[in-house]
Amino acid sequence: MFGIRHHGPGSARALRRALEEYRPDAVLIEGPPEADDLVSLAADPGMVPPVALLAYSPGRTPSPDGAEGTGRQAAFWPFAEFSPEWQALRYALGAGVTVRFCDLPAAHQLAQRQDQQAPGTPPDGDGPRPAAERPAEQGEAPGIRLDPLGWLAQAAGYDDAERWWDDVVEHRRDGPSPFPAIAEAMTELRARLAEPPEPERGLDPLPPGYLRREEQREAYMRRTLRRALKDGYERVAVVCGAWHAPALLEKVPAARDERTLRGLPKTKVAMTWVPWTHGRLAGASGYGAGVRSPGWYHHLFTSGDRPVERWLTEAARLLREEDLHVSSAHVIEAVRLAEALAALRGRPLAGLDEVTEAVRAVLCEGNDLPVELIRRRMTVGERLGSVPERTPMVPLQRDLRAEQRRLRLKPSAIDREYDFDLRKPLDLDRSRLLHRLRLLDVEWGVPQEAQGRSKGTFRESWTLLWRPEFDVALIEAGVWGTTVREAAAARAEAAAAQATALAELTSLAERCLLADLGDALPAVMRALADRAAVDSDVAHLMAALPALVRALRYGDVRGTPTGPLRTVVDGLVVRVCVGLPPAVTGLDDDASREMLGRIDAVHGALSLLGDGGHTDRWLRTLRGLADRDGDRAVHGLLEGRLVRLLLDAGRLDDAPARMARAVSVGTAPDRAAAWVEGFLAGGGLLLVHDDDLLRLLDGWISGLPGAAVAVVPPLLRRPFGGYAAAERRAIGERVRRLRGGAGPAAPRDDHGGEDNGEDGVDAGRATAATATVLRILGWEAPA
Repeated sequence: MFGIRHHGPGSARALRRALEEYRPDAVLIEGPPEADDLVSLAADPGMVPPVALLAYSPGRTPSPDGAEGTGRQAAFWPFAEFSPEWQALRYALGAGVTVRFCDLPAAHQLAQRQDQQAPGTPPDGDGPRPAAERPAEQGEAPGIRLDPLGWLAQAAGYDDAERWWDDVVEHRRDGPSPFPAIAEAMTELRARLAEPPEPERGLDPLPPGYLRREEQREAYMRRTLRRALKDGYERVAVVCGAWHAPALLEKVPAARDERTLRGLPKTKVAMTWVPWTHGRLAGASGYGAGVRSPGWYHHLFTSGDRPVERWLTEAARLLREEDLHVSSAHVIEAVRLAEALAALRGRPLAGLDEVTEAVRAVLCEGNDLPVELIRRRMTVGERLGSVPERTPMVPLQRDLRAEQRRLRLKPSAIDREYDFDLRKPLDLDRSRLLHRLRLLDVEWGVPQEAQGRSKGTFRESWTLLWRPEFDVALIEAGVWGTTVREAAAARAEAAAAQATALAELTSLAERCLLADLGDALPAVMRALADRAAVDSDVAHLMAALPALVRALRYGDVRGTPTGPLRTVVDGLVVRVCVGLPPAVTGLDDDASREMLGRIDAVHGALSLLGDGGHTDRWLRTLRGLADRDGDRAVHGLLEGRLVRLLLDAGRLDDAPARMARAVSVGTAPDRAAAWVEGFLAGGGLLLVHDDDLLRLLDGWISGLPGAAVAVVPPLLRRPFGGYAAAERRAIGERVRRLRGGAGPAAPRDDHGGEDNGEDGVDAGRATAATATVLRILGWEAPA
């Protein structure tokens, strides 16, 4: 009986050595028995950990909106190179020994989870684990069942269970087998459970259903062990969580175990192998059996000797790649510091805490930012495993794999930036694939349009990061089709039938065009046209228009037919122009601010569309709203913004007069401030170049009555706060000049004299600078 801790390098090393000495003729491993037929794949050269066994319920139809609970029943059993279970698998396959999984079948576990999801169960479906299976966080005081390691560490005088376990097991390289001592300690702890119940002793209660589930698991493990002995195997090695080892050696009657297992709920289950990542092995990811530092544990297991020296050398290499100066002397001193810290703390080997402190103090010279880089790249170490081609997969998974190879997009556990030029066939196909996957809720790629850099409609920036749960999403999406294109089109049609809001349909139409789903577009457009025809809410129509215009532009670049979409856009523009005037009447401050955002969005969309007729109709509508006065006048924020839009479009020649009226003495200060905020929302360069408007604004602010001084300036911080520092500085200098104050120091000419040209421009110096700029641009410099 080998009681191990999941994902422990010392346990894995000791187990491999113990199995080689014991030479069993059968190995039983804690895991789902449904995976017995997949065991042979672990010996395939294409199976590179970290990987995971995935159990899922096939044939469950998810809802179009992907709502949780409609079919997302799956569980993972992860394995890393340093996992004892993985080493047991590889030993058994290499030695030609029978290997079976012995935990409670996934068919029962998934059925139980459908009935009641236990609190604390992580997203991957592996429930809260006890003892040598789950490390306790510092400061916790759970019961013995949930954290026996914490109790043993406390008895040994440690305040950190992780550090105690590392010292006594994970950092061991030689010496006697630790398994007899681990079994004895667990037996003693389980005996303590016969004392008064833990809640009465002030300890944390167990999660609901936890005891019953553990009793069923241990009963099934004993049943599997009995069957192995009955089948004639004499030397049977059982590899399980250390907490379970004493229970499997108990003399429990078989009849009692059969009663425990009788009547368990059951569901249909399929099994496969999927790639996993070190990041999902970390306890910080929510994985119940997670460890703090998968990368460090992988290093401990794979390093033949001198792990501290090798780790710090690798850390130095990583820092040098980031152009940070780290010498060999730094590494030598860091090794000495780590070993000295370990000696002071009585540790057999410098652990992660010691090497991290040495990295921070010596290699990073006290800077925490490079330490965080090492933590992310090495301590956790985002390693992505792989599975061989003959692994069972649904057709959708295989199609995606083929597309990844064709398009040269390799999945990675580290986020990677891609910049696609949609004029190139390869990049266009890559973009379409990622957009189709997003329709299937597989967010492998995330577009970066909101990064603040416009690259035109023919370029896209993406961040790609593969996560293991995408395989579950692909399996679920398999009900929509056998290829990514077919499944995305079917999913889009179903979503169009279920959509209730116009904005949902416009967004869906845009996504269909981006994904080049011509088969689904007619159904989406029919639903969109039907919904737009009956939706009378102008806010909904305005919210829908920008997405449709973007879709038209993308369609033009991608060569996608957009005729039906253009018809809908034409109808929406007319309806928005007709419905906007009554929609802006009587709005309060909050509603006006929301409407301002919609007006800006529609204005930008029509500018992008470039249709002269629509633009003219829209500007006439805005002019009519800006000309309202008296009780019919729109909110000051909207009026100011409308005047600015019309001025920028060349449709107004009396903007100074309008501002003069808006900020006149007879206007309430709060309305005047709102008008100015709306007018200035488009940027501050207008005030830099238009002295008349700047004088009006300056004179209004200077002439504010005392009561308004405390109200108006805070209202103006919003537009001015959004200006760049250079714009604010230029506005201040213009105001100073307009008031006749001393401007900035006058520039000097080439001979040291003061240049008195207009605006303080030195003509000689400006000519030289202009010539240089013209040469950079490739134009002929003037003689």
